[in-house]
Amino acid sequence: MAKELWKGNEAFAEAAIRAGLQAYFGYPITPQTEALEYMSARMPELGRVFLQAESELGAINMVYGAAATGVRTMTSTSSPGTSLMMEGLSYIAATELPMVLVDVVRGGPGLGTISPSQGDYNQMVHGGGHGDYYPIVMAPAGVQETVDMVYGMFDIAEKYRSIGVVMLDGSIGQMIEPAEMPPMLEVRKDIPEWAVRGGAGKDKRILTSINLDPAEMEKMNLRLLKRWKEVEKNEVRFAEYYMDDAKIAIIGNGTAGRIALSAVRTARAAGIPVGLLRPISLRPFPVQAVQEVAAQLDNILVVEMNAGMMLEDILKIVQGKTSVEFYGRIGGVMPYPEEILAEIQRIAANPAPIKGHPRDLWMERIEPVINQ
Repeated sequence: MAKELWKGNEAFAEAAIRAGLQAYFGYPITPQTEALEYMSARMPELGRVFLQAESELGAINMVYGAAATGVRTMTSTSSPGTSLMMEGLSYIAATELPMVLVDVVRGGPGLGTISPSQGDYNQMVHGGGHGDYYPIVMAPAGVQETVDMVYGMFDIAEKYRSIGVVMLDGSIGQMIEPAEMPPMLEVRKDIPEWAVRGGAGKDKRILTSINLDPAEMEKMNLRLLKRWKEVEKNEVRFAEYYMDDAKIAIIGNGTAGRIALSAVRTARAAGIPVGLLRPISLRPFPVQAVQEVAAQLDNILVVEMNAGMMLEDILKIVQGKTSVEFYGRIGGVMPYPEEILAEIQRIAANPAPIKGHPRDLWMERIEPVINQ
């Protein structure tokens, strides 16, 4: 299929439909509302289920019910809506049901702003709701990657009977780019062996998230953990750019990584040996790739659209083996390539290890910029 211009939100909605999505439940919230609007027309057109719920709480529990019947189901929302879905996500995880969530992240905390952000990193990568479990979280850097990621996430979620999250910032949701749509899959007619079927004369199946016996609950938690180890073994994804001869490594995911790549190319044209590592899977995180960078290079610059959430993961992985610095923009502000280029030039001019926490040093540098 030839490439066409697609808006990010509409593109991932069409990708989900082509992946065999059978039921979508959601609630409008900027900057992802176009996805819901697109689904409202396209799903009934194909004879599939679309329902605008009364709230995000209602939507995620409708997804819970649909997932229990074995159909391909999903929702999409943005940061405040994601917070409202946390309880339902935890119930879905405990019941070991597959589903897909697309989180189009906006600035916060609170009601915040409708501008792009990566402020949901901790909520999704280190959270996803209460209890001992991890959702599978991936972060695209453009519309085509979002399409491919959503299209493939249903298979991944079903393979591990887990929650699959595609976390993109609002700029990708609103961006219009050329994208090639994948082929339309037939809607699945068979019912998974674990799904509830209903009706008299059929085998009894009970799906629930409650288990009042601590010993049985411990077994369930261990089962989830063993399954997660398989996710860590098979689903780590990342991209590298210009790392073969780099002396400085930028680490950034999603749009922050994409913007950083522009700065990397400009810096290399000026003779600065810098490369980019872009984590694509945020949970599981590309730990080994970061360890290899830390073992080979003297300087790492972490770039984010938050106050350093991924930075903390990088620091734990690096364990002081190389100098780690940070640059971020917060509250819905996006960094310009020129800002990241200035950070690269600063590090190249003085590559000595920093003294102090990289976030504290960044705050000293960024406050005058914010107050201009």
